[in-house]
Amino acid sequence: MVRVRQMHEWVVTEDAAVAIQQRLRAQVVVGDDHGPIRRVAGLDVAYRDPDTAVGVVTVLDAESLTVLDRAVVRERIDFPYISGLFAFREVPALTRALEELTVEPDALVCDGHGLAHPRRFGLAAHLGVLTGLPSIGVAKNSYGEAGAPGPDRGDWSPVTADGEIVGRVLRTQHGVKPIYVSVGHRFTLDSACELVLRLAPRYRLPETTRTADHLGRIS
Repeated sequence: MVRVRQMHEWVVTEDAAVAIQQRLRAQVVVGDDHGPIRRVAGLDVAYRDPDTAVGVVTVLDAESLTVLDRAVVRERIDFPYISGLFAFREVPALTRALEELTVEPDALVCDGHGLAHPRRFGLAAHLGVLTGLPSIGVAKNSYGEAGAPGPDRGDWSPVTADGEIVGRVLRTQHGVKPIYVSVGHRFTLDSACELVLRLAPRYRLPETTRTADHLGRIS
């Protein structure tokens, strides 16, 4: 199982949530502070109704991309839908799912942003700090400003916000719409993109995201 530190309450005011992000942001490590990545978790949230989040985690072997473990948890949502504060809606269900795993992952690949966030503390960074695990944000849509990368697999262009590089637009397949990668915790952008490409040998999205999304749809 994954141990999750209880560092704050989840049912808080908007101002308190922003303050929590600003406080915890100082704990994010940007650097390759990890060993070999052999098992990778994909995390996603599905919604059955506006008040229920379905937290889904799949753990894959990083080489074969076979699923080693999985967990699904339903959690009542007690926080409103506010831009920049999605973690307060989704992380409680995801951390409960992580705690149910029997195979501990070496890294987390989250469906969302990490440092590509108004306070540089998106969902992937939040989960990384709470679990202590290396984490990456892989999003389908951009935060900040970015140009189009080249057409080939592995081509990328920087994502910037307020003059700071906060992520990359990464082409995972030739001629296919790119994805948006940002550091969550204990990664660099170079190693984060390298891992995402390893996890996406055939499709636009990494297999971690694909398997978690599929499990969320059928659960």
